[in-house]
Amino acid sequence: MPPPPVAGHVPTDWAALAPVPYIKPPEMTPGLSGFVAGEIAAGRCPVSRPADGHYVVKLDIATLVDADGTVRRTVPRAIQCPTVEQYGAGLVISFARANLRAGAAGDRWYRATIVFDWQG
Repeated sequence: MPPPPVAGHVPTDWAALAPVPYIKPPEMTPGLSGFVAGEIAAGRCPVSRPADGHYVVKLDIATLVDADGTVRRTVPRAIQCPTVEQYGAGLVISFARANLRAGAAGDRWYRATIVFDWQG
């Protein structure tokens, strides 16, 4: 297994990143998808309407966590919708607050994946 990416550099192989070490996994409520639904409905995100009207938008966020379990940096993967990318990065910070396992040997990158899911 390759060593974890250097803390100062955003990793390039996101698939190799371990998931964010949440103590309690975050719950995606319907309300959290509301902002994303609004951005798409307003035409600010290039997402085509699915034939069945069921939208699923997946967003990966590289997340730098320090040894104390504090998020130091989030970098959303580009999905051609900057407002949703930043919203997702903010959610990861919120989900992580007082909810990460401490104990890494130093700053380490992880991957958070948020799935926004709604019927449009």
